Amino acid sequence: MSTPSTSGLSPSQFRSRFPIVNRRIYVNSCSQGALSTDVEAAMHEYAESWHDGGSPWDMWVDKVEQLRTRFAASIGADREEIAVMPSASAGINAIASALSFGNRSESLFGADDRSHVVVADFEFPTMAQIWLAQQRRGASIRWARAAGDRLEIDAYERVIDERTLIVPATHVCFRNGHKTDIAALTRLAHTRGALVFVDDYQRTGSGPIDVHALGIDFMVTGCLKYLLAAAGVAFLYVRRDLIDRLEPTVTGWFGRVNPFAFRIDEIDWPPAATRFESGTPPVPNAYLAIAALDLLDRIGYEVVGQQAARLVERYRSRAKPAGSSSERRASRSDAGRSWSSRASTHPSWFHIWRIEASSHRAAATACVCRSTLTTARTMWMPSWRRSRPKPRCSSERPD
Repeated sequence: MSTPSTSGLSPSQFRSRFPIVNRRIYVNSCSQGALSTDVEAAMHEYAESWHDGGSPWDMWVDKVEQLRTRFAASIGADREEIAVMPSASAGINAIASALSFGNRSESLFGADDRSHVVVADFEFPTMAQIWLAQQRRGASIRWARAAGDRLEIDAYERVIDERTLIVPATHVCFRNGHKTDIAALTRLAHTRGALVFVDDYQRTGSGPIDVHALGIDFMVTGCLKYLLAAAGVAFLYVRRDLIDRLEPTVTGWFGRVNPFAFRIDEIDWPPAATRFESGTPPVPNAYLAIAALDLLDRIGYEVVGQQAARLVERYRSRAKPAGSSSERRASRSDAGRSWSSRASTHPSWFHIWRIEASSHRAAATACVCRSTLTTARTMWMPSWRRSRPKPRCSSERPD
């Protein structure tokens, strides 16, 4: 994991980089992180490079490589283990296309005949849908079922067996904020010979992570939430010893050893996670993502996690007298909850972690204006998808 620079920021200094928090209580990071002045400056930097250079592709490709290095350091990976993708869906599809289901001659496991994919109830739709689509290629879906708003490792233990090929697992559930014990799940899956594919999109940036220490095989995440950049750039981590054993059928010219060789008569595979990339990289987004990672490095992921926990507790303690639904749910057990959610029963209070002065205002707003917190799942929905007007997640500051 990366460590904060010597010119670190305090939480209040960090907060000052987000102009929107001066006029709104921003609780919609589950859809899009707030815009910092640093990321805004990076937008202009990219535009200037285009104005000045016309098509400075050497500079732009180098910027993507800088991003690869920076992100790898932030999660405890090597840069060769990172593919820069346009979306998490692209990363999942690349891995899914490289796997064989129930084919002994092509299996990662030699003579093993593995075709089962264990999917749990708390996955984000894109993860579940991609693996469901593999059924036509021979995959057999097995479900790890939740008990209410909890998903214990026991639920996985009941379905992971000697036929299991891979276990996709969300780290934090987008619906209710449940946090899966990924280390325990990985130990279980590996003991039974299965791979683990973590979706960390709902958590990355909200605290430290070390993929090598966790022992996971694959991970996807992206920048538009707690990594505080924009949509259009994501990351795929592939454990180094698996890279050479996987050849995706979802590919493209940037998945080659040398994309600029422009060969059309052969296909080769680089000995790095770049083999899972496909088309032209998301250059504008790379500028924004580097600026966001720089900003997060200046405060440090440990500090971010501590501030998140402190402000969630502050909100909960102030909401308790009013008996809000989110407080009642949290009182059952906080051990597995990250408070990152679009659920219909409580708003995304986890997202106020960087708004030091807002947690008590948010609690007051919840008590006075419950109607504005009805369905967080629909608050981010485009207007054409709504059957009637919905409240906005980013509300005007209460007096």
